[in-house]
Amino acid sequence: MESTFEERLAVALTLTIGGKAHKIVAGSIKRFALELWSWGLEGEAEFLVTDNQGRGGKEKDALLADFVKPDLVEVSIEIKAALGETSGRPQPTALTLKGLVSEKTLVEEVVSSPSGTDIVLHRRYGIRFQDAARLLWRQHYPCSLYTSKTVQNILDQHKGDKISLAYDWAASLGATHPMLFVGLDPQGGASFYDWVLWYVHSHRGVFTYDYAAHGYKFAAAKDASGTPLKLHEDNLAGLEVLLPEVIRHNVTVLNATAESPATEAVTQKQAVTGIRQDVLLCTPIADEVQARVELETARLKARGPELEVVWRSFPEKPFAPGALVKLPANEAWGAAGVAKDQVLRVRSLHLSGEVLGEQGEEEVYNDPDAMFSFRMSTRLEPKDEPHVDLPAWQPPGYPRYVEGLIVSEQGAEKDETWQSYANSDTSLDEYKVKIPLFANQIIPAPFNPNLLPGHFYFPAYKGERVLVGLDFQRAWIKRFLDWRTGARMPQDGQGVHLLVGKTPENGTSLKHFYTDDKPVFLMQRTNAKDTQKIQLDEGTLLIQVKEEQS
Repeated sequence: MESTFEERLAVALTLTIGGKAHKIVAGSIKRFALELWSWGLEGEAEFLVTDNQGRGGKEKDALLADFVKPDLVEVSIEIKAALGETSGRPQPTALTLKGLVSEKTLVEEVVSSPSGTDIVLHRRYGIRFQDAARLLWRQHYPCSLYTSKTVQNILDQHKGDKISLAYDWAASLGATHPMLFVGLDPQGGASFYDWVLWYVHSHRGVFTYDYAAHGYKFAAAKDASGTPLKLHEDNLAGLEVLLPEVIRHNVTVLNATAESPATEAVTQKQAVTGIRQDVLLCTPIADEVQARVELETARLKARGPELEVVWRSFPEKPFAPGALVKLPANEAWGAAGVAKDQVLRVRSLHLSGEVLGEQGEEEVYNDPDAMFSFRMSTRLEPKDEPHVDLPAWQPPGYPRYVEGLIVSEQGAEKDETWQSYANSDTSLDEYKVKIPLFANQIIPAPFNPNLLPGHFYFPAYKGERVLVGLDFQRAWIKRFLDWRTGARMPQDGQGVHLLVGKTPENGTSLKHFYTDDKPVFLMQRTNAKDTQKIQLDEGTLLIQVKEEQS
């Protein structure tokens, strides 16, 4: 459903390139289109710039030299109704939008000079632009490890100087975590922008673009403050009620730990019998299971009806997504009772304008306002609608793998000891692993048998090089990467060796190897100069206790 109308608008476009502002007035703008959502914006515009000095004129194209540079281009566009002084309508205010240019086009329109050569008369420029985070963060793929930090710390570090952030979500963004890992791979597809949206969706947050402050806000719930703006029926052309798809499934949260398996059903009354989505976890921490049950319960909440409003004229008091509004009170705008007496929130706004072809050249190039063939529509939702609208995103690709070194504070620095650390929150034992790549930060990892069966108790020793799997908030030892000093055996003897203890000079060694193709078994205890050994070889059993001389 759409409606096209003719509207005189004052449109001003400003391009800032390398600190220099280039202003384009409405009379030079040929076309524009804007898509505004609760989470950001994108738009495009085409405009003419005259350059008639080749024909003896005085107008020079001052934009060209800067436009063809690769410099970042900041764009600001301002739109308001152009009303006569005697119109009797309220004094209009402007809708002001800002973004960064992502694409540029240029066409030179030429004419023949009296001498027969072609010269440029004017240039038709085109731009496409987006909100800053969508443009910049989609090219941003950091791989960073954080310890004892908050998610807000991460966001602040990566916002740069073009992105402004505000926060009202302390419970999630302000909590300090033992480790956080943002490991984004340019070949994997998910950018930092995807990572941000994934986090918001996974933690039932709200991510919105503030059109007044030209920045972004992370919040625990949608903003419901402010006085709703009453829409005037003279501005409206039509209304359509949209009923979102109803969720027809239940959810079952499964926890697959052997000692405490659990199955938690999350139901809702609109589900069809037998249709469900199973969420599989494997965690010994009951709070993690409960948190997932609460998340899935919230996701099953049915969405309310939405309204698509088509306009017949640009409002004198324009608004942006996030604004609260009320439709006219009469029955014609009640939307079959859906909108009756309801306060609604603007979820998205779509508008476009193209200069009418019959306007004269003088008006096209000089006037601050112009007559446009214009379209405008608005998507509205109930004020208390919990559903959070987000752009398409893809989850980040975890895990990533890095090398680490086992940490132990037992014994002297040279002692290859092991140590477990009790987690004060979960009471589970953990290793500490130092990650050299990320400034030797130390992270926790599960203290468990890893790939060994449980009757082998061989904890990883201090300084052992390990491959560590990193997820967003957890790490684990994937495998061990090197041999302990003194443990390797010569290949010729096809030996195997079990070396235990603090050091080769203070420990016990079990070796099996071949001499002249005959098996030899050697067990030796060493404590500095004091040694005891038992050796079995062909026809011989040797038991020896010895103290080495200085």
